[in-house]
Formats: sequence, C-alpha cells, structure tokens
Amino acid sequence: MINLVLVLAVILLLLLVARVATVILSLTGMSTESARFQSRSALTGVGFTTNEAESVVKHPLRRRVVLTLMLLGSAGVVTALASLVISFGGASGGERVSRGLVLIAGLLLLLVLARSQTFDRLLGRVVTRALIARGLDVADYAGLLRLSGGYTVGELEVEEGDWVADHTLRELRLRDEGVLVLGVSRRGGEYLGAPGPDTRIGAGDTLVLYGRDERLEELDERRGGRLGDVAHREAVLPEREPSATGEVP
Repeated sequence: MINLVLVLAVILLLLLVARVATVILSLTGMSTESARFQSRSALTGVGFTTNEAESVVKHPLRRRVVLTLMLLGSAGVVTALASLVISFGGASGGERVSRGLVLIAGLLLLLVLARSQTFDRLLGRVVTRALIARGLDVADYAGLLRLSGGYTVGELEVEEGDWVADHTLRELRLRDEGVLVLGVSRRGGEYLGAPGPDTRIGAGDTLVLYGRDERLEELDERRGGRLGDVAHREAVLPEREPSATGEVP
C-alpha cells in the first residue's frame, strides 16, 4: 500500500509541477493554452515539436522551465511505474482488487484537482508573488488583455481562398467585427507588429488576432466571395458603427 501511495504522490507532484510551469510560461508572455501545451509536452516528452518550441528555447527563463520539466518528467514516470509494479506484483487477488479501487479513487480525486479553476487561480497568485519577490520582471499578459468573458488571443493561418487573403486590413475592416490585428507573420519570417491599415494580407501569412473566441474560429473558417462578405456583414457588432475608411483596423 505504501508503494501505491507513492504512485499517487508522484502523480500529484507532476501535476503541481506542470501547473507551476504553465503559470511561469504564461507570465513570460505565452498564451495560457500554449503554455499548458508546452509544459505538458516537456513533462511527458511527447509532442514538443511545435513552432512555439523555438520561442521557448530562445527565452532563458522558458528554457530553464522546460529543461526542469524534462528531468522531473523522466524521473517521475520511472518512479511511478516502478512503484506500481511493486505494489501489484506481490499482492494476492483480493489485495490487487482493493489496491486497484484505491488507485482509481485517488486518480479521480487528482483529476478533480487538475480541473479546479479555484486551484488554478490560487496557484497562479502564489507563483506570481514568488517570482516578483525574486526580482523577476514578468508581465501577466492575460490580465493586461483581459482574456476573460470569451476574449482570447489566437493565430489565423491564411490560405488561398480565405476571405482575408489578398486584401488590406483597411478593406477587411475586422475591427467592425470586434477583432484586432496585433501582428502579422510573413511566410519568409518577417514579423509586423501593430500593422497599419494598408498592410496587405496574403496566403502564407499568419495573423495574431484578439477577439472573442467564437469570432476567431468563424473567421478562420470563412471563405472568400459573396458568402464571406455576407458573413462579415452579419458579424459586425450591432452596437458599433462601421469604422471610417481611414480608421486603423
């Protein structure tokens, strides 16, 4: 039974480490979803091959966090598996059933804890205060951008035939839909921060957008032509007047 408790303790520790790492990566400017994915990928050693990996390894604090996660993840998985084998290996049939039930109950409790938003908020506050106390200059971008109430920051990869392709930001008038263009990544690697209204969007570009989650998803699926124009008119916020031709998107 001691080995079974050790398994649950190791899993709990790994969950806490992943949560702390997510908070730290978020404070360095990564979106919450990206930070969560990167921390879990590094901890499990699976799937750490995204475009964001480069931004992680170039940032000193992010790099230290990811390296720590890799080491702890490897050690934790080995320890948990070894303890699990020992716990069930020498037990009788009845003991295996009882231990299996205890393991399932413990995993369910850990799952509830992992999904707790209250726990997330408390842990975020503790980690943030600890980092600031150590003199680390971090910014809570999610708080600055008010990423709540359905608002989020997302990326839109422009493809041929998309509604946004082959238009300037002035022509698209995305601000009328409540969508702000924060940046444009060109196919060749060039990045335009706070692009102007005359910036032309082409296939292969990646837009960094701020707006409601459902609006960004719809915009990502919107195709060009008459149906796309109709979708744009329907998406214009009813409480806002259409922007003037010269207004920066």
